[in-house]
Amino acid sequence: MAAQSRTDQLIARLASRSHGVVTRTRLLAAGVTRNEITARIARGTLIVVHPGVYRVGHAARSVEATYLAAVWACGEGALLMDRAAAFNYGLIKGDPPGPVVKTRTERRIDGIETHRTRRDERGTERKGVPTTTVPATLIALASSLTEPELAKACHEAQVRFGVRPVPVTLNELEDRFLAILTTEGLPLPITNKSAGRKWVDCRWPAHHLTVELDSYRYRHTRHAGEQDRRREREAHARGDEHRRYTYGDVFEDPGQMLAELRALLA
Repeated sequence: MAAQSRTDQLIARLASRSHGVVTRTRLLAAGVTRNEITARIARGTLIVVHPGVYRVGHAARSVEATYLAAVWACGEGALLMDRAAAFNYGLIKGDPPGPVVKTRTERRIDGIETHRTRRDERGTERKGVPTTTVPATLIALASSLTEPELAKACHEAQVRFGVRPVPVTLNELEDRFLAILTTEGLPLPITNKSAGRKWVDCRWPAHHLTVELDSYRYRHTRHAGEQDRRREREAHARGDEHRRYTYGDVFEDPGQMLAELRALLA
């Protein structure tokens, strides 16, 4: 009985540091045996939330506990993202969104919306939950919030965390391009603003660089091609370097693009 009590106290201490949530891996590392875990699951003192993730006791689960359990269930390097991350930061209000998690490997877990990324992303910790950074969270929200909702979220980010206004994007290609820049720690451009007589996708005035992103949906006509050439000539006329990147550069193999941008934005 004394040994059982000591084990329960150990589990309680572990859970107290993480919103009442523990994982099988952490329990085993702390010296709790597989049989002890199985016995407590049977008794209901360890409640299975996701495979290998448990809530300790019968206390009502908090939002943070729900989010942390989801992230831990998705493996090493997983991060809370999108609306769930925004709610965790206090950037959006209302009912808590369900957990949305960015994962390094393919995961299909009931109750969790997952998005696999092939690149490691530098996250942070908010309320004890590994979470995408505030700028990355806002960029992920840009395509799903209304303009008033996004403006309010950006305001909250500026007031709470000192984050500068996040660039507005017009399509998924630009969203992904800016997310990569954020992950790599590169400076973000001004987006979808006029430069001379034309609007450009991305511009870094201080670095004299203009970047256009080729979305096949909008670039397949003769007129679009002629407009692109004019934008390129205008960029050179105002003293900018000009680069054009495709869907493949951004989504499939961004290595060469990033090497070029690091040099241009140094």
